[in-house]
Amino acid sequence: MFSRIIKDFFLKKNINKKLTKITEASNDKIKTIGIIIDSTYFFDAEKLLTEIKSKKNDFNEIKVLFFNDKVGHKDSLSQLSFSLRDISLFGKIKVVEVQDFIAYPFDLLVNFYNEDKPALSYVSLFSKSKFKVGFTDMNICIGNHLLIKSNVKEYKNFVSELFKYLKILNKI
Repeated sequence: MFSRIIKDFFLKKNINKKLTKITEASNDKIKTIGIIIDSTYFFDAEKLLTEIKSKKNDFNEIKVLFFNDKVGHKDSLSQLSFSLRDISLFGKIKVVEVQDFIAYPFDLLVNFYNEDKPALSYVSLFSKSKFKVGFTDMNICIGNHLLIKSNVKEYKNFVSELFKYLKILNKI
């Protein structure tokens, strides 16, 4: 409990430092998508991916990263996931696959969570993605270039709004 509070404090400190150095959005067409999902509140990742592919199916790559707030989550072995345990006190990610996810230059990063959790914000903010999308419910702006007003449970509405704005921005 106490170590979690200390870790959250240092993660928030790193996030605040990084927020002063946010880059501009890219005007490139979207070919690769990264999705960060908080699996505490949303379990239907396959339905979300199906909905995204139904809108446009010629993406080169779609990768999903799950955050498990509760250690021992049943899907953690079969999917790319991380928890607060996988981040050191000073923000070093211990899982190589998560480091690779952060370092990959996605054309679009979808922050599919609306809870303010320092671990999620940290991974999203330090991601090398070119264009970031998230929910307006967030207490903290974590460097998203586009915010969509929706509920996490209403993923179809979120995806339709996302693609509507991506067409307006000439990104697809």
